[in-house]
Amino acid sequence: MFSTLKTAVAATTAAAFTLAAGAGAAVAGPLKNPAAAPEFSGIDKWLNSEPLTVQQLRGKVVLVDFWTYTCINCINVLPHVKAWYDKYKDKGLVVVGVHTPEFPFERSTVNVQTALKRFDIRYPVAQDNRYATWTAYRNQYWPALYLVDRKGQVVYTHFGEGQYSQTEAAIQALLAAKD
Repeated sequence: MFSTLKTAVAATTAAAFTLAAGAGAAVAGPLKNPAAAPEFSGIDKWLNSEPLTVQQLRGKVVLVDFWTYTCINCINVLPHVKAWYDKYKDKGLVVVGVHTPEFPFERSTVNVQTALKRFDIRYPVAQDNRYATWTAYRNQYWPALYLVDRKGQVVYTHFGEGQYSQTEAAIQALLAAKD
């Protein structure tokens, strides 16, 4: 039964993703109508950092990465997110991982800390066990990337794997922009 349920959920998610893409919704790319980035809210614990706010990150380019440590798609995206962090952290990019659990055991801070060590994640990670930040962003996918410009506006999104060069080009453009 679990296998059938898992297959049904995967099919429904894939259908919704395909439907959104087919309907012209932005699956990846610059947003036509940027909106203010929601605050990090309802965070259970901050790892690798003191608590951060979107407001205090104004003036920086921020990459918000919604992920969970057992999601294979998230794991496949991590090397790119880590590389961008390493390459651009001294040029004004802040990466914030928002760990939003898919399964109950992923709510454990010890488990998340173990994953941070295993994947060598050194950037700030917010543990969003109650989905408060996930909900504030109206997020629906793992992984999901949101780029926030220096003014605090979400200007680019990408859901799922791939289009790494497009995302990096967006990071570079935002870092080069003089607001």
